[in-house]
Amino acid sequence: MPELLLSLLWRLPLALVILALAAWGGLALWFRGPASVIGALVIVAVWTLLAVGVLVVLFVPALRELRLGALVVFGLGFAGLCLWWSTIQPQQQRDWAPDVARLLDAHIDGDIVTLQNVRNFAWHASRDDFTPRWEKRSYDLSTLRSVDLVVSYWMGPAIAHTLVSFGFADGRYLVFSVEVRRTRDQQFSPLADFFKQSELVLVAADERDIVRTRSNVRGEDVYIYRVGMSQDAIRTLFRSYVDEAHKLQRAPRFYNTLYSNCTTIVYDMVKRIVPGLPRDIRLILSGYLPNYIYDLGALDTSRDFDELERRGYIDERANASDIDGRASEHFSQAIRRGVPAPNGKLIEPQ
Repeated sequence: MPELLLSLLWRLPLALVILALAAWGGLALWFRGPASVIGALVIVAVWTLLAVGVLVVLFVPALRELRLGALVVFGLGFAGLCLWWSTIQPQQQRDWAPDVARLLDAHIDGDIVTLQNVRNFAWHASRDDFTPRWEKRSYDLSTLRSVDLVVSYWMGPAIAHTLVSFGFADGRYLVFSVEVRRTRDQQFSPLADFFKQSELVLVAADERDIVRTRSNVRGEDVYIYRVGMSQDAIRTLFRSYVDEAHKLQRAPRFYNTLYSNCTTIVYDMVKRIVPGLPRDIRLILSGYLPNYIYDLGALDTSRDFDELERRGYIDERANASDIDGRASEHFSQAIRRGVPAPNGKLIEPQ
């Protein structure tokens, strides 16, 4: 009996490791292996049979002499899988979906930043019905006045897309959004994006495009929160987005659901402004990101969070601002009406 227990003490952990490696390898082969479904099924089946065979050899006493050889074969197979995986690199040239087809180009001269490929699509009845517009815009960073967190819930309370909107003294707003750079026929899949399925793109857009399409066209639940930051910090954060755009132009990156997504990249940028910013599970469960920022004291803490959330819900105001199904030029002012600012005051339309 002691001998059996000692044997299980090393075989069970090893079996769990093999199962984990087999699961990762199977998903990697499924999502990035052969393009055809049949080809993918065949190669995943072969990989699965190899893993199952090793587990059988590991636990069947009569096959004890084959254990070392089986483990070596599996190890070599996994090493080959990792070598293949390392050859898969992000690309710039693919048949991109129209809304992520162009990379943001930015040039800064003193306080004047000129952005090429600012998205200002006119969205109509559905996410596939739009009039594309890519614009060149200039902004004076000395006139930056505010920064807002926009959170759009599309799959339950824990999962949301996060956007950051910068407000200028002239009433204009510009939104930055880290997004999945899908190909034209590709569907978004959080699971697939663990496995080098999609590249990452930084979109700069007008709120009437990137916010309105979520609240008015897709019917997602969208909230806006005014964040308390100094003007210097706001300017630094804006420049961080410009730096990120330059990096993506030089070298594409894969989007990753866990560590390279719409929330974690913003955290990495803010961390350079606020050293020691604590890591938190809410950076992954992005639907709870506003609570995290509230706990840091960066929202209006003179009110409880439930009130901020209630006042920050924009869908009714966003839909009411439409004129004959089109975005009003006062969209940005309408969605902020009554939203608390960090000084305790309510934002009123200008």
